[in-house]
Amino acid sequence: MSTIGLMGLLVAFAGVAVSVLCLLTGAILGRKGESSLGETLTWGGHIASILTTVALTVCCGILVYCFFAGDYSIEYVLKQHSNAEGTLGWLFKLSGLWAGREGSLLFWAWLISVFNSVVAIRDLKSPRKLDSMALMVSQLVLAAFVGVLLFSESNMPFTVTPQKYYNADGSLTNAASMLGMNSLLEHWAMAIHPPTLFVGYAGLTIPFAYAIAALIVNDPSREWVVRSQRYALFSWLFLGIGIGLGAVWAYVVLGWGGYWGWDAVENASLLSWLVGVALIHSFTVYRQRGAFKRWSVMCACITFAFVIVGTFISRSGLVQSVHAFEGDPVSLVLFGALIVVALLAGVVGLVVRWKSFGPAADGSDEVENLLSKEGAYYFNNVIMVVFATLLAYLTVSSALPGFLPFGGQTVSSGTFNAIARPLGVLYLAILAVCPLLVWGKTLRSKFLKQARIPAICALVLFAVLAVYWATYLVPSYNGIIAAGGTAAEELASDGPAWYYNGLALVGFFVASMLLFNSLFMLGRIVRSYKESHSCGAAAAFGGCLRNRPASFGGFLSHAAMAVILVGLIGSSMYVTEKVAYIGYDEATDTASESFQIKDYTLEYVSNSVTEVNNGDVIMYTVNYDAYKDGAFIGQVSPSVQLAQKTQQQKLVASVISLPTEDLFVVYRGVNNDGAFSMDVRVNPLISLVWAGFGLLMIGVCVATAGRRRASRKLTDAQRVAADEASGESASGAA
Repeated sequence: MSTIGLMGLLVAFAGVAVSVLCLLTGAILGRKGESSLGETLTWGGHIASILTTVALTVCCGILVYCFFAGDYSIEYVLKQHSNAEGTLGWLFKLSGLWAGREGSLLFWAWLISVFNSVVAIRDLKSPRKLDSMALMVSQLVLAAFVGVLLFSESNMPFTVTPQKYYNADGSLTNAASMLGMNSLLEHWAMAIHPPTLFVGYAGLTIPFAYAIAALIVNDPSREWVVRSQRYALFSWLFLGIGIGLGAVWAYVVLGWGGYWGWDAVENASLLSWLVGVALIHSFTVYRQRGAFKRWSVMCACITFAFVIVGTFISRSGLVQSVHAFEGDPVSLVLFGALIVVALLAGVVGLVVRWKSFGPAADGSDEVENLLSKEGAYYFNNVIMVVFATLLAYLTVSSALPGFLPFGGQTVSSGTFNAIARPLGVLYLAILAVCPLLVWGKTLRSKFLKQARIPAICALVLFAVLAVYWATYLVPSYNGIIAAGGTAAEELASDGPAWYYNGLALVGFFVASMLLFNSLFMLGRIVRSYKESHSCGAAAAFGGCLRNRPASFGGFLSHAAMAVILVGLIGSSMYVTEKVAYIGYDEATDTASESFQIKDYTLEYVSNSVTEVNNGDVIMYTVNYDAYKDGAFIGQVSPSVQLAQKTQQQKLVASVISLPTEDLFVVYRGVNNDGAFSMDVRVNPLISLVWAGFGLLMIGVCVATAGRRRASRKLTDAQRVAADEASGESASGAA
């Protein structure tokens, strides 16, 4: 198996080399007038890229087979296999493919090759210069990933299992039997989280490749944006799903009560997501107005660079993180070089093609006025790129020289919050205003006319949220400060009370405006369709989904962001936590007291010790009845899971979700006196985070999967006119 896998990698690397050589030679010959031979070589480059995908598919298939068959002849399989059983046992076995650094790099390379094959197949019958150059650039990126696998011993996924792991009779030693997947990873959300992120990472290679290809062939038209926009949306969608699944896993598995801790590897996935927002918006302006040409090219390069920054952070050993892999010098050099080359390619290419990718001679594609859609998109892009750059700098600050700001220091979560919260509110405020603006210049009278109805509705919602803020959230804040201790110190470090609570109140106002402006625009789209087609409301709704999916999905995503903002304010700024030891008498099986937090009471019921997974895992569980204001609301059963072979421990939280908050209960075991260690949190409005996230993914799915009826044979002018007529000015604006 190891030999076949190694041969597969060698064939893949050879396929990449042949593909790049054929595509490059074909392009050169085509320019020299030898079109027939050039087309043949280009076609061969497309075929070679498809064969590369086949070879990498075989490589992944070998590892998957070994995981399911229990074949430990490959060291990676021995170290990452799962012994889990039950309905999800197969999923955890499959997830071994991407659980470790070697397998995850192979899986990532395979995904890039799949995207490349899609590009190759779409263009196979009659290869075009733009697509062929994009395929060549993307194949060069794939060459870097396959090279990391082949030329770094620590990244090789097909290393033979050393003899030290076997007894004389061929059975595994006791030490080898203790190896395997970390039990913390054996959760459905964590099993799906990495591959969804990798799909997003791999897919963002394509917009970058098309941007560089447009520079190479000197094609400043909208064609490269049209060809790559769907890839950008699709990839951004999967990045969002991956980040959300990671948050779910962190919330229910890690036992600390939160879903985002500003860890270096968490930040790595957020970087490309943030810049991806700017990329999608830039594509919208480029496609519809012909503006932001240079910026769109550079944004595609920056987005891809941040994708590589993500793997650079997690695999180079540059930054310490509980999620990071062990450092590797080859990864450090190769991925570091790839970041620099990606940015330089964009900068140098734009310098060479400066005039071609400049504004139109008549100035029709320039930003005429900041109070316009173009102006809103401009500020949106600036905020996202600045935020991502600051986030990247603070993430790697511990590895920077001491003379730089924060150099050599590990930045606290409070510092990240101090930057993210006001920037996030400002960004969503722009997003709230943008739908009310028009291209060119927005007239004050028209703006006020459009804003009147959604503003009135927003003020009503804001009044409700303000009452909730004043009567529930602010008292929670005051209670934490009054109680003192570490929680109070951390809260006080986020700024004075007037600023902290004021920012939350401003956030509620922005969320109210964003929600109703988005719903108002959705209603206007449906109403316009209903009037133009003389149909009922239900038919108009379905017609918008079919014929105007980009604008419909965009505004739905905007509304989702408003819901998420309300949830983030409550669940990240006003959490109440209490940690206490509850005395326990084993003889009478009773607790010395109930557990009190805010208006909740936990009454001890029982505890149990059970064996699962053929006795390899022991579950220590305590059961409590939960009451709110004296009324029974359910039972919580938090537990500590212990894997006997590896001695790995996992805290399994128990959560009661109510409409406005979660009661989050964690059992951390017993102390020397036999008392139960309990950690309980009340997380306000957290259900809105999950609901908003689901709505956001639906909106992006609608925008991504929707098919335009307009023929691809339309001219640029016709395409712009069709876009404006159909109201797709917010295409992909999530």
